[in-house]
Amino acid sequence: MQRSGGSISGKLFVVATPIGNLGDLSPRSLDTLKTVAAICAEDTRHTRQLLAHFGVEKPLVALHEHNEGDAAAPLVARLLAGESLALVSDAGTPLVSDPGFRLVRAAREAGIVVSPVPGASALIAALSVAGLPSDRFIFEGFLPAKSKARRERLVQLASEPRTLIFYESSHRIEEALDDAVAAFGAERRAVIARELTKLFETVLDGSLAELAQRVRADPNQRKGEFVLLVQGAGEDADAKVVEGRRLYAKLSEHLPPSTAAKLAAELSGAPRKALYGSD
Repeated sequence: MQRSGGSISGKLFVVATPIGNLGDLSPRSLDTLKTVAAICAEDTRHTRQLLAHFGVEKPLVALHEHNEGDAAAPLVARLLAGESLALVSDAGTPLVSDPGFRLVRAAREAGIVVSPVPGASALIAALSVAGLPSDRFIFEGFLPAKSKARRERLVQLASEPRTLIFYESSHRIEEALDDAVAAFGAERRAVIARELTKLFETVLDGSLAELAQRVRADPNQRKGEFVLLVQGAGEDADAKVVEGRRLYAKLSEHLPPSTAAKLAAELSGAPRKALYGSD
């Protein structure tokens, strides 16, 4: 606890929970969930099942993207009154593509101590087993749902030298891979980590074109939750090819692939064969 406005305030704990295997809940996380006054949860039904597994009974407060703006103020009031609270998401580390940012910011602005209780994170778990450069990486969260916006975002990232990490859903993974092939090129190395720590955990690696084909050919590889990792362009990436692929991706939205590749090659100076066939 800390002094805030002359009174003793509680503490907000940001608690990581398992992404699949319940054995990954840390002893400290469990102790924290047992001792706080209440738990703020993205989905109270999901969190209630987790708590029941460990024999924990605590009041739950719904905190999700639709109510977080309104819920933050009364929760901060409880913290200022001396209660300590825990914040959890459905799985993994809160605020990483999950709600919680508004509450954490409001709590900090009110002078409340916000303390992390670290644990599972799907993006870090995937990076640790991917075999891609891990000294520098960029996390992009979920790509846009609509194909045009998704392609535009990927094209913007085509020259990024750091390893790229995305979350993707089962009903969009096939399209996302096809769009990644168009934006990055068929031969860019990538990894798909699916259902990490769960019964059907799978980690596939290869070129983007190879991964797209494997996912297309096997319905089982289109089920579950995905982390997609793509090797960065590298510091020595051919700038002409990167620019050519950016132009090709834009032009191919309106022109036949062969025509788009011809124009993109002329405008960028990149070899046409490096562009055509990457769609």
